[in-house]
Amino acid sequence: MQAAMNKAHTEDALVHGVMLPILCVISYWLTTHMLAHIVSVSRDDDLLGGMWAVIATIFVYRCGYQQSTGAALSRIAATALSFVLCFFYLLVFPFHLWGLASLIGVGAIVMSLLGRSDDVITTGITTTVVMVVAAISPEHAWMQPLLRMADTIVGIAVGFIGASIGLRSFRRRRAGA
Repeated sequence: MQAAMNKAHTEDALVHGVMLPILCVISYWLTTHMLAHIVSVSRDDDLLGGMWAVIATIFVYRCGYQQSTGAALSRIAATALSFVLCFFYLLVFPFHLWGLASLIGVGAIVMSLLGRSDDVITTGITTTVVMVVAAISPEHAWMQPLLRMADTIVGIAVGFIGASIGLRSFRRRRAGA
């Protein structure tokens, strides 16, 4: 019994370890090639978008459907709030350290009031990335929330689809065993 459980655990780890990097390559490529053809601020920004999509894929790709669904909802909720906060801030103001701190605080309060205190961290990280990139490229600062939202959606979709494929494969392997 223990040997069968160890074998199943090893198989699951191998499938996850092979599938995750493949999904990350897909996310990165889709963002840096396909999405960059639709809207591109700069090559550096395209690369940042690829990194952001890969992070979203890693965040969402889990071994179970419910785990992946929960992670996807968490990631999209955090990104959506960060998007709204940063977009409206950057439409009016340029990057400022106190603006960054204020947005992180507002994001933490809103997520906590929404009963999503576990998403405070992701909201804060997303806000920080968007705002710091806006400081690096101030001429297109207001576009950063839009671009990072698109990158996140690509990464979430790839991670979720990959998890669904992996789950079906997992079920077929178990049924055949």
